[in-house]
Amino acid sequence: MTAREELIADAFVQLADTLVAEFDVLDFLHVLVERAVELLDADAGGIMLADQRGGLEVMAASSHEVHLVELFELQNEEGPCLEAFRSGLAVTRRDPAAMRASWPAFTERLEEAGFASAQAVPMRLRDEVVGALNVFRVTPGALSDSDMKLARALADIGTIGLLQERSMRARDRLAEQLQGALNSRVLIEQAKGVLAERGGLEVGQAFRALRDHARRSGTPLAEVAYAVVQGRLRLER
Repeated sequence: MTAREELIADAFVQLADTLVAEFDVLDFLHVLVERAVELLDADAGGIMLADQRGGLEVMAASSHEVHLVELFELQNEEGPCLEAFRSGLAVTRRDPAAMRASWPAFTERLEEAGFASAQAVPMRLRDEVVGALNVFRVTPGALSDSDMKLARALADIGTIGLLQERSMRARDRLAEQLQGALNSRVLIEQAKGVLAERGGLEVGQAFRALRDHARRSGTPLAEVAYAVVQGRLRLER
């Protein structure tokens, strides 16, 4: 087995382990983004999921700048992640000119962030699409066919993770879980701001401090964020 094959196998084992452990949606999504960036020919990534109203929300991003790009995509209703979610198909463009023709405003914002290409794959199970996985590169051009297949496989296992409890519960159970994750995301953003202001941390450092503490203490990420916002927990990096 090659080193790359070992990395792929380890990633799928890690994501599968998440399915049988106590399920923390936000941590699972961030692990999925990290593994996608590591395994694909990509420099950054993000995930959007559908909320209870059927709209998309940014749920995980590999950096603060990527989070802002994803928000721009939603606000302007233009970009590969939205297209993948709406069509249920993988979305890519062969070069910057094709990207600008499809998504002019998004492509300009993407280039301002230092990226030259973006592609997305839907997070879907059969006919149901729950979100999309976005990957960004600093070099132009589409992912290779093999990397695109791997991106779809990662998105598929992410979807399975989100829908794992669905077989025994009503459809609203998943919507409530995703809405709870969205609410937790807002709380985490507040905690990142608190840490950035009080501890002089950069936004990315603040998130890593939150997640590291959550993992060390075995506490859900949202609970750690709430304690920080309430002033009951001080973290330093």
